[in-house]
Amino acid sequence: MSRLFVALQYLIPQHFLSRIVGKIAESALFKKPFIRIFIKRYKVDLSEAIIQDPDAFKNFNAFFTRELKANARPLEDQPGAIICPADGAVSQLGSITQNQLLQAKGRHYNLDDLLGGDEELATLFHEGDFATIYLSPRDYHRVHMPLGGVLQKTVYVPGDLFSVNQTTANAVPNLFARNERLICLFQTEAGPMALILVGAMIVAGIDTVWSGQVCPGKGLRNIQTTDYSGHTPPVTLATGAEMGRFRLGSTAIVLFGHGSIDLEPSLEANSSVSMGQSLGKMATGDPNN
Repeated sequence: MSRLFVALQYLIPQHFLSRIVGKIAESALFKKPFIRIFIKRYKVDLSEAIIQDPDAFKNFNAFFTRELKANARPLEDQPGAIICPADGAVSQLGSITQNQLLQAKGRHYNLDDLLGGDEELATLFHEGDFATIYLSPRDYHRVHMPLGGVLQKTVYVPGDLFSVNQTTANAVPNLFARNERLICLFQTEAGPMALILVGAMIVAGIDTVWSGQVCPGKGLRNIQTTDYSGHTPPVTLATGAEMGRFRLGSTAIVLFGHGSIDLEPSLEANSSVSMGQSLGKMATGDPNN
C-alpha cells in the first residue's frame, strides 16, 4: 500500500490538486462539515485554541492555522536555549556531514540542493547542524523562531509537492530538496540560522509574518531571492515569536553553522515535540570560529 501511495504521487497533478484544495480551504462553503470531519478523523484537540467552537472559524484555513491561548506553549528559558519551532515529530536531526543531510535511514540529500543551489549560502552551514520537524495534520501549524534573529534574506524555490510524511521520506530521493520551499536566513547570537518552510501535497499555502502568503509562488517558475539586510526597520523576531504558518501539514527544517549549537541529546528520529521545548543550546565560544 505504501508503494502505491508513493507511486501515485508521481502521477497525479500535484500543483493543480493542491491549488483546488487551497481554494476550497479559503471558502466558507462547506466549512462546517469539513472542519468537523477533520477534527474527528485526526483527533484534533481545540482545548488549547483561542477559538474552541468549530463553527466559529470563518473558513477551513482559519481553523487549520488557529491561534493558541497565551502560555499554551511555554518556552524553554534556560540561558542560550534553542527552541523547537513547531509542534510535530522529529523527522531527522544531527550533523551536516560532507554537505549531506539525513532524510531517512539510509537516504541523504545535498545541502546545496536544499538551498536552491546557492553555494555562498550553503557555505554558512557546512559541517553544521540541522533538525527536520514534520507537522502532521492534527498539529498546531504556526512556525516560531528557534532563536531570536534579524532577517537577512529569503529565497523562494519552486518545486514539486510530494507528501512529506515518513512513508514518502523513506521512498522519494531528495524529497526536501525537490519540493517547493521558502528559505529564510537570519543572523542570530549563534551566527547564521536558516529556517526552511517546505511545501507539500495539498498544502494550500505558506505565509510569513512580514510578507503574507509566499507559497504557492503565484506563477513564479524561477528561484526568487529577496534581500532584507537593508530593510528599514529591520525584520527582527524574538525567540519563540511566530515567523510563519502552513495551511495544512508540512515540514520545517532548521540549520545552524559549524560549532554554533549543541542539539538536545534526548531527541532522536520520531521524537514527539512541541513548539517551545528545548531543541538544543548555543555552544560556548564564538560561533564564527
